[in-house]
Amino acid sequence: MMNLPVRAARWSAGHPWRAIAGWFLFVALCLGVGISVGGHAATSADFRVGEAGRAEAMAAEGGLQNKPVERVMISGEGARDAAARDIAGRMKGLPEVESVAAPVRAPGGDVVRVDVTLKGAELDGRKHVEPLREQTDAVRAAYPGLRVEETGGPSVSKGVEELRGKDLSRTEVIALPVTLITLLLVFGSVALAVVPLLLALSSIVAAVGLSMLASHVFPDAGVGTNVILLIGLAVGVDYTLFYLKREREERARAGGRLSPRAVVELAAATSGHAVVVSGLAVAVSSATLFLADDVIFSSLATGAIVVTLVAVASSMTVLPALLAKLGARAERRRERRARRGKAVRAHREDGAGRITTALLRPTEKRPAVTLAVAVLAMLALASPLLGLKLTDMGRETHPRSIPAVQSYHRMNAVFPELKSTHQVVVRADAGRSDEVRAALGDLAGRTRGDRRFAGAPSLRTSADGRVSLLELPVPHYGSEDAARASLRDLRKRYIPASLGKLDADVAVSGDVARYTDYPEHQKDKLPMIIGALLLVTFAMTAWAFRSVVLGLVGVVLNLLSAAASLGVLVAVFQYTWAEGLLGFTSTGSIGSRVPLLLFVILFGLSMDYQVFVISRIREAALAGVPTRRAVLEGVGGSARVVTSAAFVMVTVFASFVPLHIIEMKQMGFSLAVAVLLDAAIIRIMILPAAMLLLGERSWWPSRGMRRVRAAAERPAEKVG
Repeated sequence: MMNLPVRAARWSAGHPWRAIAGWFLFVALCLGVGISVGGHAATSADFRVGEAGRAEAMAAEGGLQNKPVERVMISGEGARDAAARDIAGRMKGLPEVESVAAPVRAPGGDVVRVDVTLKGAELDGRKHVEPLREQTDAVRAAYPGLRVEETGGPSVSKGVEELRGKDLSRTEVIALPVTLITLLLVFGSVALAVVPLLLALSSIVAAVGLSMLASHVFPDAGVGTNVILLIGLAVGVDYTLFYLKREREERARAGGRLSPRAVVELAAATSGHAVVVSGLAVAVSSATLFLADDVIFSSLATGAIVVTLVAVASSMTVLPALLAKLGARAERRRERRARRGKAVRAHREDGAGRITTALLRPTEKRPAVTLAVAVLAMLALASPLLGLKLTDMGRETHPRSIPAVQSYHRMNAVFPELKSTHQVVVRADAGRSDEVRAALGDLAGRTRGDRRFAGAPSLRTSADGRVSLLELPVPHYGSEDAARASLRDLRKRYIPASLGKLDADVAVSGDVARYTDYPEHQKDKLPMIIGALLLVTFAMTAWAFRSVVLGLVGVVLNLLSAAASLGVLVAVFQYTWAEGLLGFTSTGSIGSRVPLLLFVILFGLSMDYQVFVISRIREAALAGVPTRRAVLEGVGGSARVVTSAAFVMVTVFASFVPLHIIEMKQMGFSLAVAVLLDAAIIRIMILPAAMLLLGERSWWPSRGMRRVRAAAERPAEKVG
């Protein structure tokens, strides 16, 4: 059948050097153009969500937006006041500094703090923090008897950024060798093992360049490269692996009777088609993240879509050329061995291994029992999901191995009012500024007796008098229940009592509001996104196999897989029993972005296995093989490649578990568990059991399958 994968493979195999040169030229061009144009980073405005985001937008209108603030804490016996004056004088002379506040003494008097406000946007603070650190180091050296330490949002962000970079480098050191070893075991050939890794890495490089261009439409929230690495290595290796294995099978089946080009075309018509369908499924599933209306998810979606489509393009263009060249070399080697009278080693057809055979045996004999037991086991794994608690991971959750985070916690212990803030923003006509200020003063007075508020309130008004901002310190981290309760009472009780009669726009932002509003925003969007995912999964599966029944089965299996892996995630990370094992400190919650990302990425990636396995089953069924035998042969015949692909994916995702950033650790763990469950239980036990029970109904309403079955039932004809 002349379809796009076959046509692309035919041209590529027929012009291998052009295809290979063209691919690497494309990769270099993508990266070069991306670097020359540059990326567009997300701004503070892009991160605004919910009521907190509305308050921040109002504050920005009046020039009252948050500014990056660094704090220097001086403690110990000695000239603390002199050191504070020294640091203040040094900071005032820096071009990056907008203002330096008067030193603040702790209640006990033995600690002094100096607050330094930087110029520019809040998110840009980490770019300008280094000169401040140099001055802090100089004061520390000048006063050796004192403890002088600097922290703040910019320092913490920079420390997290540096740690994330080191961690990602470490994942590459783990994932790449393990992937290469796996491929060597699968193929027994260095050349064939290197090809998937080479194409995956080149796809990642090209995607990085293209994502820079895409960031001018969908701003990069700083996570795009992470997801490109995570998804690119997994799908890049998987797609090449599926194609390579099928090409070897076709070459072995031909026994030298077909040219390498013809063998590649046969592989393209089967696995090539499956790769295109799988890639489109991953891309379309990832696109549902845009429905979250959040810059972080938009950035993740962009990276996942770009790298997946590039990986598909590599499998359609350069991979057939490489296979044709490797196939021709293999044929020449066979001929040389034959001329010398040496035995030609036959390629061993892949079949079900011992483990797969053992798992399939009960499925074959008692599909109903196997299906019931496997589904109940998956539901049991999913049960902790009922206690899921989502929070936005803030500064207090960052690893204490970062010096700025250590200083952050020490400073908050001495000055607890710095832990969080409520920012009440009011926008009204300029002529009513006095009325607004009086109402905000009343609000501050009402909170004064509440222990959940601490420190001195701060009131600012814009130059035009239209916007006022009251800052109320909170002696609790934004993720703590007391902080959330204070926000709830502020919004529902204190503000209505003091500002309720004002005809003005009122909104609350600050650390606590951000913590609260972001997860709520995700919860509101989750049903719509999951609904879109279910629709996409159903539509892609039904279209690929012309079967409504398989479309529904695919939806149910993906939901089951996602729920089970998320349940395992909750059981591990919301409690403390696995802290020592996985190296983390439990926050008693799951990062608010993790479940949504897990659902979307898993729904896309699970299509890889689903499309590959069912494609093999459908091929046999279309050839006239009874559905029962087609299911068992299809699952058994694809078991080795599915297991190998799953092992590569699990390795890539699991390499994120040792990372220090808790949300990335949770993400890698959940995806690794999801792929493992999907490959071991869903595709080898539940899917074949369901199809065995459904029998011919699995293909409803496929006309092609009905014609094949009708032909098979005629006594005079033998199909397959």
